[in-house]
Amino acid sequence: MWAVSAGIFTVNLFWIYCRIGGSGMDLRSKARTLPGPVTDPSKLPKWNYDGSSTGQAPGEDSEVILPQAIFKDPFRKGNNILVMCDCYTPAGVPIPTNKRYNAAKIFSNPDVAKEEPWYGIEQEYTLLQKDINWPLGWPVGGFPGPQGPYYCSIGADKSFGRDIVDAHYKACLFAGVNISGINGEVMPGQWEFQVGPTVGISAGDQVWVARYLLERITEIAGVVVTFDPKPIPGDWNGAGAHTNYSTESMRKDGGFKVIVDAVEKLKLKHKEHIAAYGEGNERRLTGKHETADINTFSWGVANRGASVRVGRETEQNGKGYFEDRRPASNMDPYVVTSMIAETTILWKP
Repeated sequence: MWAVSAGIFTVNLFWIYCRIGGSGMDLRSKARTLPGPVTDPSKLPKWNYDGSSTGQAPGEDSEVILPQAIFKDPFRKGNNILVMCDCYTPAGVPIPTNKRYNAAKIFSNPDVAKEEPWYGIEQEYTLLQKDINWPLGWPVGGFPGPQGPYYCSIGADKSFGRDIVDAHYKACLFAGVNISGINGEVMPGQWEFQVGPTVGISAGDQVWVARYLLERITEIAGVVVTFDPKPIPGDWNGAGAHTNYSTESMRKDGGFKVIVDAVEKLKLKHKEHIAAYGEGNERRLTGKHETADINTFSWGVANRGASVRVGRETEQNGKGYFEDRRPASNMDPYVVTSMIAETTILWKP
């Protein structure tokens, strides 16, 4: 769009305010036109919305959304931007579903910032046929062959939705999301993308924007994306969000001991973490399908059936990272990343 101002043509930029709705998983957005390019979130104006329509507040007040992170808009392109926001009451108090606020406080703690926590999040999801809510590529009212040939597969009889996945990959790269890979998952119609390495609060921002882009692309394709941790009951893999993590101390020589100490802290707070790691996770963490039982904490080297997996290379090098395999696909990345940092860095048992 173009607008005339004092006889000079200036580009009006579309600004998508992305925010998280009242359920904690539904993404909402609205667009706004700006008179010129903006690269600093603090230079963007505040905006408001009707929280009563998103399950977040009564109708007599409008919530305020504050810009926090800017990404390039892969749909409108040019100088258009996407803006990740968090939400506050008109009095400036973060609303209950604003998980970013507390996460930012943890990541700004000097002890946490000094350790420069890195994250790599493996976001699994399932594509569904729109009108029947049944996985993409599955026969209507029926089931495909058993799991085995679908993981990282190719071929029209094994891989379903690759055009959506590739479009999402490209959109993330254009937007500036640090997406590091994609792959087909064990259950047909299920996929994964990886975001990272990212530092601190940026991990949550980037995962949420990547989810937003995926929702937009599946909307265009007429397909539904679900982050349910066990979309199909029975002998089918669930969907998780394995969270890879390291600190400066873990990445240095002698870091393996720091990793072991951190994992032992996670063991002591297992119940608290499980309670915050996603709705319906008990349907996924059964001790089967590459998961640990939800009620029992375990860890091991190269063990994909453990709560926490330490890589073989990390053991050999004596430093590196570990993978928390407990988070569900519908977890809030602000909650999970900040909770891991708080438990492993700040908490003193």
